[in-house]
Amino acid sequence: MNDPLPIATIHLGGPLGAKNCDDLWPQVPHQLRALIAPLPPPWEDIFGSLRVGKIDDLVVVGQIGQSLDGRVATTTGRSHYINGPAGLALLHRLRALVDAVVVGVETVCADDPQLTVRRVEGPNPVRVVLDPRGRLPPNARFLGQETRRIVVTAEGVSCQFSDAEILQLPATEGHIAPSEILAGLAELGLRRVLVEGGADTVSRFLRAGCLDRVHVVVAPLILGAGRPSFAFGSIDHVDEALRPPVHAHRLGDETLFDCDFSAQRVPIWRAQKSA
Repeated sequence: MNDPLPIATIHLGGPLGAKNCDDLWPQVPHQLRALIAPLPPPWEDIFGSLRVGKIDDLVVVGQIGQSLDGRVATTTGRSHYINGPAGLALLHRLRALVDAVVVGVETVCADDPQLTVRRVEGPNPVRVVLDPRGRLPPNARFLGQETRRIVVTAEGVSCQFSDAEILQLPATEGHIAPSEILAGLAELGLRRVLVEGGADTVSRFLRAGCLDRVHVVVAPLILGAGRPSFAFGSIDHVDEALRPPVHAHRLGDETLFDCDFSAQRVPIWRAQKSA
């Protein structure tokens, strides 16, 4: 599938100085990994929090692209493209900063994503698909790329792909705990992780207290019905709602809400220190 949208220039409201922020981007992936602070503006404000973890040695961020009325897809499941060029380019920048990008097998079956950074400069992340029941199609584009690929599946499930590593983990009723997934990836050296989709997968990680931040990119359109951004069930009172600290950034006619969930993040993994 060809990608019809062009690489976007991102302007985050107001003047950015003499140099366009796109010109400053190529150095950002290296600087973040090398723990060089601060990043050039405006990237420190947006991505500086991903440098190191507050709770343990992991940094885990979820990403949601949605309409004004909180939908990630239409009633038929179509989601290409809710976000415009600026929002999509920001997602690709986020991919370039992490060690691994995680999606559920439902997303692979529905959208057949490439999970690359083709809209911006930077390294492609390791691709990880969560497939506890062994449903990944053998012809998925996820499997046909040169970058490292990992299929996370339940113990005892027959799952063999010549082009991917298999990570088998304990499962309960067909679900692998998000903390087990992140700990397994950390053991493989993947400690800065993007949980990209779908909405149910991001919601499971958030409910489990396994996300440090959630990036919600809101596009200026209203779908009226469709799949919701978060699947938490209902609450009876507004004061039961999640109220994370939030920073907002303009992305052209879209808005990024950077939500800080580190206060509820559970400890997952720390590297063993040599004596």
